[in-house]
Amino acid sequence: MSQTHCNLIYHLVFSTKGRVGFLTPDVRAEVHRYLAGAVQGVDGIPLIINGTEDHVHLLVKLSQNHALKNVLSEIKSSSSGWIHRQHQGLSDFAWQAGYGAFTVSASQKERVYQYVKNQEAHHADYAFKAEYLGLLKAHEVEYDARYIWD
Repeated sequence: MSQTHCNLIYHLVFSTKGRVGFLTPDVRAEVHRYLAGAVQGVDGIPLIINGTEDHVHLLVKLSQNHALKNVLSEIKSSSSGWIHRQHQGLSDFAWQAGYGAFTVSASQKERVYQYVKNQEAHHADYAFKAEYLGLLKAHEVEYDARYIWD
């Protein structure tokens, strides 16, 4: 009998539309908890979720049974709806249309975990746009600068 063995670890990054600072400290922890549940809802395992007022980082293990684009669509769609229902003052909230998804080897999981854990300190000196472009470069992702920001 053949078996399939996967360890699909991803570092997922997406921002609020226009990088608007909707995710204030009083909302952020709730949103992160909801995102963790949304990851579980698509058969994933959230390892850590963190971010700042305008973006989130998720380190997750995902199931091989779901396409990555469908997983991100479900997580972003359900969390956006939840935010609108739970926080009446955030009726203009939206996630950016796209996302960054970077594979993480098991040997680098702890390093990425610490990176996600320390987002607030990291962004005291480093803007999200610079961080995101750095991630694209580090992971050798080609992109068209005309379309990177929505």
